[in-house]
Amino acid sequence: MDPITLSFCAVVCSCLSVTAPKFLGVPILLGNGVSVGIIAAMTLPYIKDIMHAS
Repeated sequence: MDPITLSFCAVVCSCLSVTAPKFLGVPILLGNGVSVGIIAAMTLPYIKDIMHAS
């Protein structure tokens, strides 16, 4: 795993853990995690392109 991907995943997981409500059930937290993971996977290539373009 390259450093950009590793850093991006660390930031996304950190933000998810901070914003995850502790009182909701596991299915809702799992759904939120899947949603964030899909969005993160879709945006990472654009972020990499921006970083390599400068």
